[in-house]
Amino acid sequence: MKKNVVLTGMPATGKSTVGVLLAKRLGLNFIDSDVYIQTREGRRLSQIIEAEGLDRFKKIEEGHLCDLEVQATVIATGGSVIYGGRAMAHLAHRGIIVYLDTPLSVLMERLSDLAARGVVIAPGMGVEGLYRERHPLYMNRAHVVISTDGLSPSQVADAIHEALIDAEGEMWR
Repeated sequence: MKKNVVLTGMPATGKSTVGVLLAKRLGLNFIDSDVYIQTREGRRLSQIIEAEGLDRFKKIEEGHLCDLEVQATVIATGGSVIYGGRAMAHLAHRGIIVYLDTPLSVLMERLSDLAARGVVIAPGMGVEGLYRERHPLYMNRAHVVISTDGLSPSQVADAIHEALIDAEGEMWR
């Protein structure tokens, strides 16, 4: 069975962009979990959060990801996947978890309208607080950590590809 490559990280780290590039390079399928959830729910993430609230959204996200049965796929996850213990265990069992570690200063530049993006964030919390809350969780769950600082999406995909090759030159399976 070919394992999945699961990209995790903060919003605006380039998970979807890098995921498409990586899937092409590795000859794997690609799924954006946010799009997958929106399709299954029939509404945008921001609509789900607004209608259901943050806690219910996390349960909806976790349920859909636990139902995801794929192999040989690059999965770009939503940033809030890290809150779902069952979902993370499910994804880790079927693949390698790669954390795209983007510096807080870069995230501050990229993230403006968190509500419109459908970001799971507590009322009154900003990007810095969200980063400080999530970064240790991503680090704890990651099999591989890739620093994206100063790298283009193509260079990030290269770094992931290199990290997935073992000492014998074989892809991690």
